[in-house]
Amino acid sequence: MTLFITHSACFEHLTPPGHPERPDRLRAIEQVLEHEKFTFLLREQCPRAEREIVALCHPWEYIERIRRAVPQSGLVQLDDDTVLSAGSFEASLRAAGGAILAVDEVMSGKAKNAFVAIRPAGHHAEATTAMGFCLFNNAAIAARYAQRRYSAERVGIVDFDAHHGNGSQQIFWSDRTVMYCSTHEMPLFPGTGEWSECGEYNNVVNVPLRAGDGGETFREALDIAILPRLQGFSPDLVVISAGFDAHRLDPLANLNGFLSRDACHGADGIVNFPLVEIRGARLSRPRWPAQRHWARKGRACAKLPTLWLPSSI
Repeated sequence: MTLFITHSACFEHLTPPGHPERPDRLRAIEQVLEHEKFTFLLREQCPRAEREIVALCHPWEYIERIRRAVPQSGLVQLDDDTVLSAGSFEASLRAAGGAILAVDEVMSGKAKNAFVAIRPAGHHAEATTAMGFCLFNNAAIAARYAQRRYSAERVGIVDFDAHHGNGSQQIFWSDRTVMYCSTHEMPLFPGTGEWSECGEYNNVVNVPLRAGDGGETFREALDIAILPRLQGFSPDLVVISAGFDAHRLDPLANLNGFLSRDACHGADGIVNFPLVEIRGARLSRPRWPAQRHWARKGRACAKLPTLWLPSSI
């Protein structure tokens, strides 16, 4: 059974008119999931995350810096893209809390997988830096919480956002117990995610795509470069950073032809893992010669849990 987790507080993280990361993102999801064909979903509200859990990935002084920067009214710009409103800190704690609840429900066996529709998003947030619309790194918090609460020995993070999850990579760069895997367009914000960025323990798998690449390229990137590595890593839990700006109609990226069936292809390859998706991420032949030692077909088939969480856009 799939668990759907969200919270109305996430609508109260406000951004300027026309900002691409706005409450309408969640409204669109909720409107679709009101259809009768989704009545099978289990539905839960995000609890408020304890700050001690957020501090598994972000230092206390950073958490307090974000809290103190929240205005009583109006908006505060942290950078050109990242904004705080009066409801942003509460929304951030609810977003992290949704990821934590998803871990609880999946790791305890109450749900096979979970989809968490939350904002603000998370995968650009580094340990001490908010950026790219992101304040707290929800996917990273979910992974750390699974290790702390459920003694998960290994956690995989799969990120198919059009933009590279620099924050998730930075947090786990030197951690052999977490594997971060990403497909993303390059060159594109934030400028990280080259093939050569492999982590201190070869625990980072980056598969940069080029402007104009489409669904076939994305599917082959998963089949050839990511899923075999994930299978070899044998995670106890997979967290999906699910940014849907790789869709062909999204104006902030230049990928061509990424459709719902492509996201479903990724889910199909990963779904046998315990899964959490955090909302808020095909080659006819590998274009990366240095990576040909990964080029063997394979599907992850261990029975493991999965969580889907939103990443950036």
